[in-house]
Amino acid sequence: MKQFRVFAIAVCLLAAGAFLLPSARADEWNRKTKVTFNEPVEVPGVGAQVLPAGTYVFKIVDSASNRHIVQIFNEAEDHVFTTILAIPNYRLRATDKTVMTFKERAAGQPEAIRAWFYPGRNWGEEFVYAKSRAIELAKVVNEPVLATPIELEAAPIEALKTAPVEAVKPTGEVVELAQVVEPPPVTAERLPQTASPLPLIGLLGMLLLGAGLVTSLFSKICLS
Repeated sequence: MKQFRVFAIAVCLLAAGAFLLPSARADEWNRKTKVTFNEPVEVPGVGAQVLPAGTYVFKIVDSASNRHIVQIFNEAEDHVFTTILAIPNYRLRATDKTVMTFKERAAGQPEAIRAWFYPGRNWGEEFVYAKSRAIELAKVVNEPVLATPIELEAAPIEALKTAPVEAVKPTGEVVELAQVVEPPPVTAERLPQTASPLPLIGLLGMLLLGAGLVTSLFSKICLS
């Protein structure tokens, strides 16, 4: 009887694990990250603005080929402040900070976010600014900045997926993206799977649990 009880407990743990794993995988895919800013920061994208000091949540809401769509939420995750087009950049090296800002800034101006790192990755998501603002930032940092010529004030996520991206110099001249970003190696990112084995694992766990209970009842009947 003791063996059957141990077997049943093990099966229960397996079934429970099958239901907990999707949550962990979801965080890995959307790279949910909580960030606290001690000072105001400028963020680009649809809803570009200066965020006051506080705690925010960063998530990837779409990942297609060489571009990602990032959203910044409030701490409760019930309000989206901005939706940002980002390009993976392997040239960026991970630091002890989750969010990276441009090194220089104009006098009296809040820092502008350049990139976002997810813990454990040695490359970042380089943010794309509206072209006019990108040129201004390029003048401040004296290097090319990623830009898109489309209007970002009301661009839906679908439009961001196909929006043209370019790198602009302080003069406004367009240069190759390679001067700003370098795609991460193929092994650096595991693309989302189209089909997950987790539902099958969960079903198997439930079947094993049922089999264990039936076996346990059967053994009681035989011993009685």
